Formats: sequence, structure tokens, C-alpha cells
Amino acid sequence: MFLVSKPRRDAIDQFIAAQRNQNFSYPEVGRSREAALAGYDLDHNRIKLGEGTESFQRAKQAIRQWKMFDFPWLQLCWPDSSTEVGTTVAVLVSHFGFWSLNACRIVYVIDEPERFGFAYGTLRGHAEIGEERFSVELVPRDESVWYDLYAFSRPGALARLAYPLSRSLQRRFAADSKAAMLRAVQIPEFRARNSP
Repeated sequence: MFLVSKPRRDAIDQFIAAQRNQNFSYPEVGRSREAALAGYDLDHNRIKLGEGTESFQRAKQAIRQWKMFDFPWLQLCWPDSSTEVGTTVAVLVSHFGFWSLNACRIVYVIDEPERFGFAYGTLRGHAEIGEERFSVELVPRDESVWYDLYAFSRPGALARLAYPLSRSLQRRFAADSKAAMLRAVQIPEFRARNSP
């Protein structure tokens, strides 16, 4: 949904409520578990967040709190939403003088000893069509902690008209999401020690 002004909270809540019973906008629900999918743009981004079990626990908490959406030009509605299968959220994006509001629903959750996260899929009316997985991983061999962002998507009808802009926003989201997770996980003392 495209808007000329930023919607009020009650309008966003009504939008989310209306989306709860909508179908996914793509047939391959849950396929972000796999590495390849024909007919979609595939994006895979990773960033090292730290090392050790303490960093991994902070990374898991950051995922639970939707910290990967914590940057100025985008707002998750709402960051206190649970990260359980079936949870519906909206993403409010500011673009060049207008706004878009897009709904997604959590498709599956990953809760393993060394991997944690979830994937959500687009609902009908979303500017894009596809699924995105947000996960963190503790690699046993070196205790490194990684944030992994994987998505398959293709533009919806309106986004197809501005395909290069749409892809640019997706790349910007990935970069900002990685930076947000890094900020959320690294403790202030660590950031100060490792800043240039």
C-alpha cells in the first residue's frame, strides 16, 4: 500500500488486523530454507557480529526484538511483536516523499543450539513477492557469531515499474540491517576498542 503521508498508529493497527487472514503472495512458502529458487532474485548477506556464547545470546535477543529493522528510513510495526509462526507485522518505509506499508507473516522459526531466527513471507498487496530469512549462527569451530540474511523475491506489479529502484532499496535494507544487528550485539566497550 502506497501513501502520501505517514499513517497514524490506529490506521497501521487496522491494516495489520486486515492482513492477518490474507494469503501469502507466492506459492513457495517456506522455501527460504533452501539455497536456490528459480524465477526470483536471490540475496544472501552475512556479517560477523562477534565471538562466543555471550555474543550469540545477545544476537538471539536482537532477533527476538527485531533489531535488524532498527534504522531511520524504515519502521517495523511493531517491534514488540512475537517472533512465532503466524505473527503478522507491517513494514513502513519512507521513499522519496511518500510512504509504503507492506505486510508479512512469519512462516517458520529456527531454534537450534547453534542457530536461531525466523523467516517471513509477503502477503497480498506487498510491493515485493517472496520470503526473507533472518538468522544468527554460532560456528563451533571458531566460536564466531554471524548474522545471516537470505531472501528470494520478485517485484509486485507497482515495484516492477521501478525495478532498479526496488533492487536498490533491497540492497540498502541489507546493508542497514547488518549494521543494525552489529550495533545491537556489540557491547559498548567492544565497539570502543574496535572502532577506527
